[in-house]
Amino acid sequence: MNMENHNDSSEWHNWSQYTDHSQFPAQILPQNISDSSSASFQYSEFQSWSLPVEGSLEDRAASASRSHSQAEKRRRDRINTQLANLRKLIPKSDKMDKAALLGSVIDHVKDLKRKAMDVSRVITVPTEIDEVSIDYNHVIEDETSTNKVDKFKNNIIIKASVCCDDRPELFSELIQVLKGLRLTTVKADIASVGGRIKSILVLCSKDSEENVCINTLKQSLKSAVTKIASSSMVSNCPTRSKRQRFFLPSHFV
Repeated sequence: MNMENHNDSSEWHNWSQYTDHSQFPAQILPQNISDSSSASFQYSEFQSWSLPVEGSLEDRAASASRSHSQAEKRRRDRINTQLANLRKLIPKSDKMDKAALLGSVIDHVKDLKRKAMDVSRVITVPTEIDEVSIDYNHVIEDETSTNKVDKFKNNIIIKASVCCDDRPELFSELIQVLKGLRLTTVKADIASVGGRIKSILVLCSKDSEENVCINTLKQSLKSAVTKIASSSMVSNCPTRSKRQRFFLPSHFV
């Protein structure tokens, strides 16, 4: 009997010590694991995790370096291709360095621009910009009034220039405007390229026996012609003129 009581008291003492140190017995590690085995476990775990991270960083750096080298090579290839095309435009440019080649190209472009401007002064060529200009030529201005002018027996010559999109009803609208302002066409220079048209008209006033307010006439003509030119941009007419069908590619018709 005493032996049983002694065993029960010792078990109760061990249990009280056990419950004083932890509220959750299931989380306590076994006591037979030594410190050396725990240290070796942590060391091996650290090594197995650190090696793949170092390897992935090296792979990323190598991949980035290869991508940069390939992009740089493609950029140089594009530059060399463009330089080769420029050498075809400039005679005797095989031995030129890049700076000399670019300078020669700039001079060549300036020369082409000057020649194009010289040609445009002689030949009527439509531009990509809608423009209307009204002016009068060979007019003797009256000394008493800046608005009234006479021209050789009171004839007034007006020069009208119109550049806009070509459309079938363009000239019919111009004719109506000229009739309303009592103007007669003396000379016409018309050119159409690629769906664009430029008309240079020399007009004479029918009111030849009396002085005409040239400023009012110019403003009226410019206002009417500008309205015609601007309406060509928003025209929804599905048909194309014969000039447009001739000059434009088939997919524009």
